[in-house]
Amino acid sequence: MTHRFDVTVYYEDTDMGGIVYHANYLKFIERARSDWVRGLGVDQNMLRDGGLVFAVRRVEADFLGPARLDDRLEVETEVLSATGARIELGQKIRSGGKTLFRAKVQLVAMDPAGGVRRLPAELRARIA
Repeated sequence: MTHRFDVTVYYEDTDMGGIVYHANYLKFIERARSDWVRGLGVDQNMLRDGGLVFAVRRVEADFLGPARLDDRLEVETEVLSATGARIELGQKIRSGGKTLFRAKVQLVAMDPAGGVRRLPAELRARIA
């Protein structure tokens, strides 16, 4: 299943030329991931209180075209794979049907001290 999340490019997201600053693409895909998890019915505050957090372990990013001030963007998120403690997602940012950015993001489940934790079975089932 593909999750979709809409973003509008604001002035604060751009450089002096009105083009989205490269690091902000990572912010856009982070917001989309948070919305995706929320859409699964997962309360990340409850997970954290129970000793489980997600951390980004790896990001492979391709910048394919510029997004500009006032553009309406759509961030697509899909699960590529999942194991006991790891989730790999594919994310794309599109505008007007054109892909501007794509990334593979590897998340790991961790305890607050930084140790790897297994994903709860219920969460693995929701992801699948």
